[in-house]
Amino acid sequence: MASNASARIEGDTLHLAGMLDRAAVTALWPQLARVPGTLRQLDLQLLERVDSAGLAVLGELAARLRAHGPVQVLGAPAGLDELRAAYRLSPSLDFNATAAGS
Repeated sequence: MASNASARIEGDTLHLAGMLDRAAVTALWPQLARVPGTLRQLDLQLLERVDSAGLAVLGELAARLRAHGPVQVLGAPAGLDELRAAYRLSPSLDFNATAAGS
């Protein structure tokens, strides 16, 4: 099935829209792999839903961006909070954050 997901960069923000599932990750990865480290925000407000593949790519993107400074994650599409809790990720999608240091 074709994915309806899209990604665009505006200023220091990566805007994601649609459904970020396995099909979307496969389709978007070539574009997302080239995202510059100068971005400071991941805008998820137009994402409808995230599955585990989507969370994996969001975690990877956030980690790459965090290597260059703080990252802000905007929005919480369906599925994100449950997956973050299951994988013990902070709101900034950091695997290494302490519970208090989200």
